[in-house]
Amino acid sequence: MAPSFVFLPLFALLVISPAFGSDPSQLQDFCVADNSSQVFVNGFVCKNPNVVTVNDFFFSGLDKAGNTNNKLGSSVTAVAVNNLPGLNTLGISLARLDFAPGGLVPPHYHPRATEILVVLEGTLYVGFVASTNNQLFTKVLNKGDVFVFPQGLIHFQYNKGWTNAVALSGLSSQNPGAVFVANAVFGANPPISDDVLAKAFQLDKKTIDWLQAQFTAAN
Repeated sequence: MAPSFVFLPLFALLVISPAFGSDPSQLQDFCVADNSSQVFVNGFVCKNPNVVTVNDFFFSGLDKAGNTNNKLGSSVTAVAVNNLPGLNTLGISLARLDFAPGGLVPPHYHPRATEILVVLEGTLYVGFVASTNNQLFTKVLNKGDVFVFPQGLIHFQYNKGWTNAVALSGLSSQNPGAVFVANAVFGANPPISDDVLAKAFQLDKKTIDWLQAQFTAAN
């Protein structure tokens, strides 16, 4: 009987452990991403350490404001594994967010990361929606304030001030991803059936078709 008591907890641990998955962890000092590799793995193949240089761990440009001359009045300058290969397997990235007055980063979520945001300049109205009862958590942030958006939850940032705003976000993934809700729903390729969307949003098909046209063009 004793072996079964040992086996059952081990089996349960093996079954449960994938639920606590995260970015792959490093088994050496570093695993600089080889973005030219054609091999598909969970993350990126490591570059040969003998050809790694200091520039693989370096990114320049976050001192420069992003272009907010667009419909949303916002710009996101991301620093992730695709443009900083040394982040591979380290489970972290960051982004600079720029906002014109009234600028918005629309509702979206990061499927692979929690986000922590600090306001460097201006005033931001931010919030996220919990999966339980769709509870909305919002806060007005000023310079020096910090707010966290839990992984996988829909959130937004809006400049409610009269001047430009700047924020810096840290994310708990080398490649957090970003799914913008309206773009994904109304700009899907190929389109989601307007029958489905009309029923889901309780709108007529003409309105759904108009929305799809706007977001398909935007994408």
